[in-house]
Amino acid sequence: MVNDRNRAVAAAMEVAAALDLAVTDAIVLHESNRLAVRLLPCDVLARVAVARFRRSAEFEVGLAQRLAEAGAPAGAPEPRAAPVAYVRDGYVVTLWTYYEPAPGLTLADYAHALERLHACMRRIDTPTPHFTYRVSEAQRLVADRALTPALADADRAFLSDTLQSRRQAVIARGRPEQLLHCEPHPGNALRTKQGVLFIDLETCCRGPVEFDLAHAPEEVAAHYAGADQPLIRDCRILMLAMVAAWRWDRNDQFPNGAQAARDYVSALRVAVSGGPVVAPGLPAWDGSAAAPLR
Repeated sequence: MVNDRNRAVAAAMEVAAALDLAVTDAIVLHESNRLAVRLLPCDVLARVAVARFRRSAEFEVGLAQRLAEAGAPAGAPEPRAAPVAYVRDGYVVTLWTYYEPAPGLTLADYAHALERLHACMRRIDTPTPHFTYRVSEAQRLVADRALTPALADADRAFLSDTLQSRRQAVIARGRPEQLLHCEPHPGNALRTKQGVLFIDLETCCRGPVEFDLAHAPEEVAAHYAGADQPLIRDCRILMLAMVAAWRWDRNDQFPNGAQAARDYVSALRVAVSGGPVVAPGLPAWDGSAAAPLR
């Protein structure tokens, strides 16, 4: 989480003003590990994080610029500023185009936008980690009792087995791999007058497109041409197991994290036993509390 909202907002306003962008007001739109702030009247979206995230901010804005040049359906950096990460008062600030929300876009539009994003990403050569690095991070948490002290032994063994077995299943499928968004869930898909645009590129990785589809509503996968549906299910279960592990991290700052951790383990047990794969609290395209991911 951003440790001082007022200072973070002030840093964003100072960066914009130094670039001769008119800014007299700021509206906080979202707060997690980064703060999203709409700057007015210049109408720029600023993303602000503590300075230790400078490298990921630089990667994100640089990749977004390349995707914009390729015509990808992704949020673009603000054209009146250089696509770089600005450091101010202990914070790193990136500046983005602000898009007005628009109604009427469907899950089919979502799927087609994701297909276009993947097509553009296939043309971009940039060093990114393999998706398994995220699995390894989750496995490390589950294996270390000091990092996950509240995780019961039975749940620890279950999570460990699920992470390992589904990781192997995804790799064994042998599907083509490419640059991925890595988290193209509805919370990172904007409905705009320009269509569906994907944001939050900081965790991009390499892997099969089914790993991305595992983060989207099931109807998106149904509209995505050539998707391997059994592989998507394995990826969805793997995603549930990873998120469950992260919620058990003693340093996790997710709101109501302890309850979320229990909910994810319960949902994972249902999925592994052959039931529907439902991610508790995953942002849904229709705004409901949970997205069914059968």
